[in-house]
Amino acid sequence: MQYDGGEHRWSVGEVAKLAGITVRTLHHWDSLGLVSPSARSAAGYRLYGPGDLALIHRVVVFRELGMSLEDVASAVRGEGSVQVQLRRQADLLAREIDRLGHMKRSVERMMMMEESGVSLTPEEAEEIFGESFKPEYQAEAKERWGDTEQWAQSTARTAKFSKEDWKQVKAEQDELNSALGEAKRRGVEPDSDEAAALAERHRGSIDRFYDCTHEMQVCLARMYTTDERFTETYDSVEPGLAQWLRAAVESNARRHGVDPETAEWR
Repeated sequence: MQYDGGEHRWSVGEVAKLAGITVRTLHHWDSLGLVSPSARSAAGYRLYGPGDLALIHRVVVFRELGMSLEDVASAVRGEGSVQVQLRRQADLLAREIDRLGHMKRSVERMMMMEESGVSLTPEEAEEIFGESFKPEYQAEAKERWGDTEQWAQSTARTAKFSKEDWKQVKAEQDELNSALGEAKRRGVEPDSDEAAALAERHRGSIDRFYDCTHEMQVCLARMYTTDERFTETYDSVEPGLAQWLRAAVESNARRHGVDPETAEWR
């Protein structure tokens, strides 16, 4: 229909700007019969009226929701239930959001593991350490200790660890925790020779990663009772184990000339 000078009309370029799409897209939609201009100028140029513009905005929304042109055409022509089509698209979007969320979490875990220096993939870490491995704790540790010599030592040493090395680390840590829990359960006194031997074994497990002095070990043991995450970890092995281990570490430190009250990270 040729424009008769009545209601306002927009050129294809103007409509493209208003709708945030390209002129080429409008031409394509016209060729499909999806959205065609309701009038033409005397020179044959496309002219869109208010109703056309409203329809274009609706199509744009449907496309942004990820609907195919075929489904959009069906919706705008009134073929089938728009509600059903939107529900189907909402379900597809929900699945895509879940997929992207999983990808985002995986990338974030990989970033944190890269920062921590752990040479394992997230999948390998979960296989070896299960729920006990939390890369966010590694990131937190880096923020706290990242500028220390010990962090540099640990990063350099663990960079050479293979998957089998990490499996051995986990096995030895489990054995140590079991021995600590069993000693606490038997009523071993924290200042006894047996407890001192276990404290040395505990220090040795840290020494694998960096040179851990008795003062450093005391500083770490303090966290076992002041940071509820550590407390829960040890107390899940044996109730009260976190406090017992701290006492054993402090008693053993005294045997090596360290005053736990004044111990510092050195």
